[in-house]
Amino acid sequence: MAWPPPVSSIAVALLVTAATGWDLRTRRVPNALTLGGAVAGLVVKGVSEGWLGVLSSAAGWAVGAALLFPLFALGGMGAGDVKLLAAVGVWLGPVGALWTGLYAALAGGVLALLVALTKGYTGTALRNVGAMLKLWSTVGVQPVDGLTLTDKTSIRLPYALPIAIGALLAVWTA
Repeated sequence: MAWPPPVSSIAVALLVTAATGWDLRTRRVPNALTLGGAVAGLVVKGVSEGWLGVLSSAAGWAVGAALLFPLFALGGMGAGDVKLLAAVGVWLGPVGALWTGLYAALAGGVLALLVALTKGYTGTALRNVGAMLKLWSTVGVQPVDGLTLTDKTSIRLPYALPIAIGALLAVWTA
């Protein structure tokens, strides 16, 4: 990574750090943060790079939102997480959003495994995945009762943390 870091790298680091702190405390990522971060990114990119910067930012937003929207639609992720990755995409563009999503998925998988192991939830998690795949193979992909965010008994992972790890890795490896 170049020194001093570009404005977009600093902005992304601040955005994901604030979102992670908020998500860890409240299990929510506020709209003011995600939408404010996205609008700020559009303005900065527009001023510094013109229309090409705005187009790249808009494409980054779309890629970021598209990566996580299916999980939101299935009830497995909150809208704040989708909007956070989209806001990161505004600053990093479509390729940066893709890398952030990939790194976040890997970090989220490791984190989920650690949580499952430490909470004694591994067997339940594996049974849940099996039940979900079985249902999907018979009736198609759809939300599974008892395995969505509306189920208050399930263990939840504040996904802003994996998104933060993914974004920082994307910035660092760019």
